Amino acid sequence: MSFPLSIRNQLQALFSAAVAAVDPRVLISRIIQKEPSGLLVHRPGSDSSQLHFPVHRRILIVGAGKGAGFLAQGLEQLLVEQEITGVVVVPVGQQVDLHHVTVVHGEHPIPGPGSVQGAAAIFDLLAQKRPDDLICFCLTGGASSLLVSPVDGISLADKVAVNQLLLACGADIHEVNSVRKHLSRIKGGGLARAAFPNHIVGFILSDVLDDDVSTIGSGPTAPDPSTFAEVWAIVNRYALLHQLPPSVRSYLSSGKNGFQKETPKPGDAVFSHVHNILVGSNRLALEAAASRAQTLGFVTHLIATSLSGDTTETARVFAATLRLLHRTSQSPLCVLAGGETTVHLTGTGKGGRNQEFALVVADELRGERGWALLSAGTDGIDGPTDAAGAFVDGNSLNRARQYGLDSSQFLKQNDSYTFFSTLGDLFVPGPTGTNVMDIKIALLWPSTFTAHTAS
Repeated sequence: MSFPLSIRNQLQALFSAAVAAVDPRVLISRIIQKEPSGLLVHRPGSDSSQLHFPVHRRILIVGAGKGAGFLAQGLEQLLVEQEITGVVVVPVGQQVDLHHVTVVHGEHPIPGPGSVQGAAAIFDLLAQKRPDDLICFCLTGGASSLLVSPVDGISLADKVAVNQLLLACGADIHEVNSVRKHLSRIKGGGLARAAFPNHIVGFILSDVLDDDVSTIGSGPTAPDPSTFAEVWAIVNRYALLHQLPPSVRSYLSSGKNGFQKETPKPGDAVFSHVHNILVGSNRLALEAAASRAQTLGFVTHLIATSLSGDTTETARVFAATLRLLHRTSQSPLCVLAGGETTVHLTGTGKGGRNQEFALVVADELRGERGWALLSAGTDGIDGPTDAAGAFVDGNSLNRARQYGLDSSQFLKQNDSYTFFSTLGDLFVPGPTGTNVMDIKIALLWPSTFTAHTAS
């Protein structure tokens, strides 16, 4: 017996509403207006301010990320009478309808030759910029892997090895990015340095906690407050120093001792003409899901604090919240949360943070009935798998036992993908063309209701 389809359809409808709200093409169309004198950009948010950029001749569109091609597509559609050229780097297999901007396919989640070629093509274009060119930079999640330009003396294989070490040890995104920036020519303000002194307007879709522009895509157009000394401390904190490739260890040691050029810091002149604009975020997606849930008859409860930290611990806290709300609510309830957690690998199985999150919640709510959850990545991908996440409900573990599956053993092996694949409960929507971290959609029915009354 598979997961109840009526409930699954509701969860999928809420996920679709969340993703549609952060479609890059829609977001661009809402904030840009072409005028005879130039480009008028409306800043989203509470201040609702406007920026005006004179356009004397060309607009260069550059960018990278899972949704960067669609941001560029939105720009092309709005600037049909403008002279445009550019380069965007998107994931292998993604098709984007662009006419004036060159599309380079890079690799994700592990960078490859395409990622390096894409960065090189952007650097080549910026080297040919004219003084009156306006540079539009499209940045979304995934850019850290899709846009790669190692510093001299460090190979792509070295960078990949470092990234895998950082992810496996449980380092958070800020720590990972601090290291990435110091091994890159383009991250940590490197693109802003290459574009200076031209004006850059960055259209940025956030996939990080607190929407920190210096973290999104490792901050190609943002100052990097971290230092070589801090990076050295990070690799020591996780006992990685002697696991690093020799070239990386030597470079970081040289930087710590002041013999390598630092990334550009806050106040550096290269940022004097940079205008980074946040066009969408996880919060926007969650609010859209909440609005859709209300039309389905649910009272909504949006958890304001972004989920972060260890996946297992965060899932346990989330499960405890669901248990409390389930026992006190008098109406069908939709609980929404967003963020991005970290899996500390202890096994050799296959999965991702959303699949593991869902399995931990099921384990914690063992014996509880009247609830269902979809934990999924808004980009349609969860870890190195074809799934975005997984569905669970109060009957998942009972069904698992019929297949001889022990949830605790699959958690120990970090093998949630095999668990949910056997049950038929993987969520596989395919790439969505956007990326604003993960969302958790939980549906709760009090004892006076049944799941079918909400169908």
